[in-house]
Amino acid sequence: MSDGKKALADDMINGFPREIWEEVSDNPEWTEEDFKLARPFREVFPELAAEIERSRGRPVSDSPKKQVTLRLDADVVARYKAGGRGWQSRVNADLRKALGL
Repeated sequence: MSDGKKALADDMINGFPREIWEEVSDNPEWTEEDFKLARPFREVFPELAAEIERSRGRPVSDSPKKQVTLRLDADVVARYKAGGRGWQSRVNADLRKALGL
């Protein structure tokens, strides 16, 4: 890289000229003092942290599914998959029906 290109690259941050980047940046680098004063999010905002914890992921089921490995004939799997998304749920529904559950 030539000296001119290197100087130009040094004056750029994330594709923006350094002076523009520094002018609009509201997130300066942390100092040692900032790190010493930092506290965990959960400690600073316990109610918000609890709300986030409750709202993440799939709701807890009253009757959770059990993961199993099951070998089926290829044509049976092909027929279920041909029905599109949800084929595993249809297999489950058909098994429940066949067992009278």
